[in-house]
Amino acid sequence: MKLFNTMTRYKEDFKTMVPGHVKMYACGPTVYNYFHLGNARPFVTFDTLRRYLEYSGYEVEFCQNFTDIDDKMIKRANEEGVTVEEIADRYIKEYYVDADGLNVKRPTYQPRATKSMDAIIGLVQALTDKGYTYVIEGDGVYYDVSKKADYGKLSHYKLDELAAGGGERGASYQGKKNPGDFALWKFKKDGEPSWGSPWGEGRPGWPIEGSAMIKQYLGDTIDIHGGGQDL
Repeated sequence: MKLFNTMTRYKEDFKTMVPGHVKMYACGPTVYNYFHLGNARPFVTFDTLRRYLEYSGYEVEFCQNFTDIDDKMIKRANEEGVTVEEIADRYIKEYYVDADGLNVKRPTYQPRATKSMDAIIGLVQALTDKGYTYVIEGDGVYYDVSKKADYGKLSHYKLDELAAGGGERGASYQGKKNPGDFALWKFKKDGEPSWGSPWGEGRPGWPIEGSAMIKQYLGDTIDIHGGGQDL
């Protein structure tokens, strides 16, 4: 069996760390609305891969998360006058209706970001201890992409070509050391849910959630990470 290796850009023989056992993660939905056809494509794709691996005799540990805290969810909750948790509960329930309709098999683990806060905070702290982060006052804790010499080797983006994205994933250029830096922990604003941390009350930035849940449920190293190029 061959799989496309994003880093090398070649199809390579698939070899697992432990013979006969696959650890696999795929990014799940941000549950602020029903998922659409474009969202469904990766759900079906990685479910198909998981099923084929099992058919081929592998034991598969498959983790797919729910992002249940982000800017879009807070905006939706404020518009409807309900809590972010209520929005999450509603659309997680609807996710299963549609995923079951597509015959998508339930993952081994399907954690919610808000239920993995200790793991998220622990990972941000580990990056901070290694000198990879900095604080923008009134904004949050950011990852400094210039600190990693080979940053971009998976996506093949070059640092001088990166531009900040919109919303939570890119934030603004103001106060950032590099355009490609991104928020790991966002400080609390009025009307937002928050959790305590060594840096103050706040919530995780979107990019750190998946890495923390991988570490929590599958360990430090996995065989397959499925998702968009930005992941």
